[in-house]
Amino acid sequence: MMQMSHFLPFRKGCNMKISLTFFLFVLALQLFSGPRTTFNLNGVWQFEQTDDAFPPRTYTRTIPVPGLVHLADPRIDHFDRLYAKSRSAEFKTDHKVLDLQYDPKYSWYRKVIEVPQELRGHYAVLSIKKSQYLTQVYVNGMDAGQSMECYTPIELPVKFLKYGDKNEILIRVGDRSWLPSPAAGSTDKEKVNYLPGIWDDVELSFTGVLRIHKALVLPSVKESKVQVKLLIRSFYEAQQVYGEQMSDTCMVRLSLAEKSTGLAFKSVQSSAIVKRDNITQIELDCPHRNPHLWSPDDPFLYVARIELLTKGGEVLDSVDETFGMRDFERRGKFFYLNGERTYLRGANVTLHRFFEDPDCRHLPWDRHWVTRLLAYPRQLNWNAMRVCVGIAPDFWYDIADSVGLMLQNEWLYWQDHGWDDQIRTEYTNWVWSDGSHPSIIIWDAINENWNEYVGDQLIPELKKLDPTRIWDAGYMTGADMALDEMDEPHPYMAPAWMANFAEYMRNNPYPLGDLHWWPAQWHSQLESSAAQLVNEYGWLWLWRNGAPSHLTRAVYEYYLGQNATAEERWEMQAYWLQCQTEWLRARRDLAGILAFCYLSDNLGFTGDWWVGDVAALEPSPTLQWFKHCFAPIGVYIDLRDQRYIQTGEAYEPGSPLSFNLVGVTDEQHVVSGAVRLRLLDSDGVDVYETRMTLEIRPNENKYVPVCLDLPEKSGGYLVVAEFLKEGEQPVLSRRYIKVGMMSEYKFFDTKMKSLR
Repeated sequence: MMQMSHFLPFRKGCNMKISLTFFLFVLALQLFSGPRTTFNLNGVWQFEQTDDAFPPRTYTRTIPVPGLVHLADPRIDHFDRLYAKSRSAEFKTDHKVLDLQYDPKYSWYRKVIEVPQELRGHYAVLSIKKSQYLTQVYVNGMDAGQSMECYTPIELPVKFLKYGDKNEILIRVGDRSWLPSPAAGSTDKEKVNYLPGIWDDVELSFTGVLRIHKALVLPSVKESKVQVKLLIRSFYEAQQVYGEQMSDTCMVRLSLAEKSTGLAFKSVQSSAIVKRDNITQIELDCPHRNPHLWSPDDPFLYVARIELLTKGGEVLDSVDETFGMRDFERRGKFFYLNGERTYLRGANVTLHRFFEDPDCRHLPWDRHWVTRLLAYPRQLNWNAMRVCVGIAPDFWYDIADSVGLMLQNEWLYWQDHGWDDQIRTEYTNWVWSDGSHPSIIIWDAINENWNEYVGDQLIPELKKLDPTRIWDAGYMTGADMALDEMDEPHPYMAPAWMANFAEYMRNNPYPLGDLHWWPAQWHSQLESSAAQLVNEYGWLWLWRNGAPSHLTRAVYEYYLGQNATAEERWEMQAYWLQCQTEWLRARRDLAGILAFCYLSDNLGFTGDWWVGDVAALEPSPTLQWFKHCFAPIGVYIDLRDQRYIQTGEAYEPGSPLSFNLVGVTDEQHVVSGAVRLRLLDSDGVDVYETRMTLEIRPNENKYVPVCLDLPEKSGGYLVVAEFLKEGEQPVLSRRYIKVGMMSEYKFFDTKMKSLR
C-alpha cells in the first residue's frame, strides 16, 4: 500500500517566492532554505528612454513590471502619439508595420536588489518570461545576454552578482521596427502601434549545480500515465583538458499530488546522465490510473513536483508544474476530449491589439480583471477561446486551467517574418514553456497565411515533442502539408473590403437566416477530411461607443444608413451574429465555432462586444444573445431575414407561412424538450403561439416542418422559437419578417427581459 503524504508548500515553478523591494534585507536564514530560491522581481522599477543604445545618466520615471511602456510614470514623451486615433471610422484595410506614429527609442528598466550572503555558491539565473522587442540585460555593468524572442521566456545565467551587497539589474528593450530579420513573426496588419516592454514576470532564482531548465508535463488518459520531459542545465565547467569528466549522473524524482488538497499519491525515480556545461533532455513516465479528469465542466488539477538529486540524495533543484489529466485528439472531422466528441464553442481574444487600446492601462496584468474576463464565457455557453495573433502572459493560462476554458493558442504570425532556424528555436521554446497547461488544446502556428517550412517540416517535428495536442497552420490544408489535422475557414459574408461593396451586395444579397445556404467557394474545404474549426466570422465589428470600426463602416451605412444610432447598430449586430451563429451551428460537420472578437482594440480596425470602459466588462446585446445561439441544445428558425436584407417580397397577409425548425444538440445522448413557437407584432404582443415536444439525437439535425397563419394586419413581425428543457432557461431563436406591402415597417426591438 502506497503511503500518502502532503506537499508543503506547493506552488508552481518553485518552492519559495520572496517579494523584493528597492533594498532587500536578510531576515533569517531559513527564508532561503530549499533547493531553489526564487526572488520575484515584479513591482516598481526605475525607467527611462533614450535615443541611442547607451544607458541614461538619470532615471526620471518609474514603471510597473510586468507592463509595457505606456504605464511609465510620468508618461513617456510620445505617449499621446501611441493613442492618436480617429474617433470616427475611416475606411482602411491594413497598416504597414514600419509606418510609425512615434520616434522609436530604447527603453531602460533598472532595479537595485541585495542578494543574501547565504546564497553564495549557488547558481543564479535571471528569467524574463516575456519581453518585446530585442532585450539586452546587464548585471552590475556586465553583459548578461540578449534575446530577440518576444513571446517566450528569456533565461540568462548570471555570474556577476555581489553577495551580501547591492546589485544593479539593467534591462534594455528595443523597438519593433528594429526587430532582426530572423525573429519569428510579430506582424499584424490590423495593429498600428507595437508597444515595447517587459510584459510578463521577472524572477531571479538560485539552484544547485544542476538546474531544471524546462519541464513539460504530458498526461495520457489512454495510457494511464503522466510523461515528463525535462531539459536539465548543467553548470559544471566543460572539459578543459583531455581526460577530464564530461558528464555527471543525477537522480530525477517525480511526485504527483492533487492541487486542491496537496495530497501526494505517487512517486517515481530514475537516473540520468547530464552533459557538463550543456542542456540534456530526458524523459520520465509515472503511472496514473483512474485519474480525476480535467474538463471544462470539472477543471480538476494536479501538480507534478520534479526534483534533481545527487546520487547521495542531496536535492539540487525542484519545481512544481500544474497539469490536468485529459486527452484531446482529432478523429476524422471532429475533436474528442477524454474520448467524447466535443464541439468547440466560443470566441477570440486579440490581446496584442488590446495593448494599444487607450483603455488598456494595467488591465492585462490585473488578475481579478483577467479572471472575470476568462470566467464569464461559461455564462455564454462557451467552452473555448482562441488566443489570436499573439499569446498571453503566463498567468492567463493558469486562470484558463482553473476555470475550464479550452484554448487555441496562436503565435503572432500573420504576415511573413522570420528565418527557419529562428522560427524553430522560438516555436520549440513556446511548446516547452506553455505545454503543461491543460487548457491549451491546439497550437496555432499561423493566422491566415502559408509557410512551407512551418507547415510541412516544423509541425511534424514539434508533434513528436508534444503529441497531446492538435496543430493548426493557418490557411494551409492537406494540399500544402503532410500532417493536416485541422483547417480554419473564415466565412466572412460582408465583404466590406471591396471598393464597390454596396453594388456587390445589391447584386448578391446575403440570405441572412437561411440555414442551408452556403457559398460555393467553401464547398471544397468543407469536404476535406481534416477537422474544420471556424475560428473567425462576423465582420460586424463596433467600437465600444456603438460606432462602426474602420472595416465595418460600409456595412452599417449600407444596411442602416449614415444616421443610424449606436443602439440601432448594437441591435443589428446582436441579431445578425445570432443568425450567423445558428447558420454555422446547424452544420453538424464543423468541429467548432469561435466568433470574432471577444476582446480587441477599441477605435481600431475591428472591435469587441463590450460597452463603455472595458474595465467594467459591461456586455453589449451581442454577448447577451450569444448565450442562446451557443447553447449546447437549441432549436433554430430556418427562415430568411426581411428586416435588414432588402430582397424578396413581403408575405401576403392572412397566408400560411411554412418553414423548418432545426434542432441541434452537442450532447452525446438523446435530449428532449418543449418548443414554443410565437409570432410577435411591432409592439411585442403575441399574435400567434403553438407548442410541441421535440426529441433531438446527437450528431444530427432534427428538421421539423411548421406552418403558422400570418395575421391580416400588415407590418413588421418577429418569429420566436423557444426551446425549453426542464430545469433550464429557455433558448431563443428569432427572425424578422414583413407582412403586407408598406412603405416603411416598424419592428419590435427585442430586449432580453421582454422576450421572456
